Amino acid sequence: MKAVVYTLGCKVNDVESGSLIRGLEELGYEVSREMEKADLYIVNTCAVTAEAERKSRQTVGKAIKCNPEAKVIVCGCASEKKAEAFLEKGHTVYAVTGAKAKNKVLEIVKSGFAETFGGRQVCDEDKIYEEMLTPKCLKTRNFVKIQDGCNRFCSYCIIPYLRGRSRSRSVEGAAKEILESTAQETVVTGIDISEYKDEQGRDLADLMLAIKDADTRIRLGSIEVSLITPRFLDALKEVKSFAPQFHLSLQSGSDKVLKSMNRHYTRAEYLEKCAMIYEAFPNAAITTDIIVGFPTETEEDFCDSLRIVEEAGFAQIHAFPYSPREGTNAYKKYKELPFVVKKERVERLLKKGAEEKTKYMQRFIGQELLLVPELCIDGYTEGYSENYIRVYVEGNIAKRPTHVRVERLFKDGVSAVVTAGKAENYLP
Repeated sequence: MKAVVYTLGCKVNDVESGSLIRGLEELGYEVSREMEKADLYIVNTCAVTAEAERKSRQTVGKAIKCNPEAKVIVCGCASEKKAEAFLEKGHTVYAVTGAKAKNKVLEIVKSGFAETFGGRQVCDEDKIYEEMLTPKCLKTRNFVKIQDGCNRFCSYCIIPYLRGRSRSRSVEGAAKEILESTAQETVVTGIDISEYKDEQGRDLADLMLAIKDADTRIRLGSIEVSLITPRFLDALKEVKSFAPQFHLSLQSGSDKVLKSMNRHYTRAEYLEKCAMIYEAFPNAAITTDIIVGFPTETEEDFCDSLRIVEEAGFAQIHAFPYSPREGTNAYKKYKELPFVVKKERVERLLKKGAEEKTKYMQRFIGQELLLVPELCIDGYTEGYSENYIRVYVEGNIAKRPTHVRVERLFKDGVSAVVTAGKAENYLP
């Protein structure tokens, strides 16, 4: 029997798909992540933008086209938001489980498809998916989900309505999975890991101290301004193999727009947190997301976003045009800006971001970085440094953490040469 688990959207979706893949393999399925002919299709959907929803529906259609006789199960945020959009595909869609009941997918398969779930499913929002299987640990990079849901209710975002309130795994459960990781790098992820707090009140700083001796490089997923405190930064300093990259969510450089987005900080506070990070980790890479063309954004507001890219010294930015999400406060309250305005501003912001990325990478020419190699293509081994610079080394080097010296800018990163073998006290 063959199954396809096709994933759209965020890294949390990817982790949850990994759990489903492991479960299917244990049930005897040969599993692929690519769209191809199979007996079973599980489509893990996304609803973060209108385009993501469109692609989710399109993917279900592709699955049906690949094999009209196959069973199709749809899960994820898009199906949580509008289950009927997928049930309308006809009897070929066997079940729609939404975002909160992905653990039901394997139950359906185990039952021999004797149990059908139609529409949106309800699960206990007070618990994270502790009962889901841990995905297989990948050799290079592994993702560990420690938290789900969101309490922030930013005015543009539909995710809290689909994923539910924030809930977290126990420190013991999360730490055990991280400490047992055999990957060279482990990324700690969730919908909002800044809100991580287990039933005993222990937070992300406590989790970091619990994994401080991990034999895997520790990288954090996206975090919020509120997380950056002296206590948290001190905890990170204790982690022997911490990767000093901070994906610190911004969304706008304008105080007025931040307020209308329901983001609870100012640009001055954001820059203050950046300064705290640089003081604790001088070579840190601060990366971010910025939404362009929010309905209240004027040209002056947009210029505030342009300026903060340089002021914060971002190593990389992701810029997205605002996408109205039905059901959010912004959708109800504001009129969307013209597409041409959003498109032009995104292009300007990406250009500015590329300039700052170049400046950041140039700082490390002649310096030593620690590379975790991932793959070899066209005669170059590629991977990421601890501060998330894409590194290219000529030749096929051993897939283990390796010290390299940066020589020059190259492609979307830097080229480097090996200066030492495996890093001492880094991996067994």
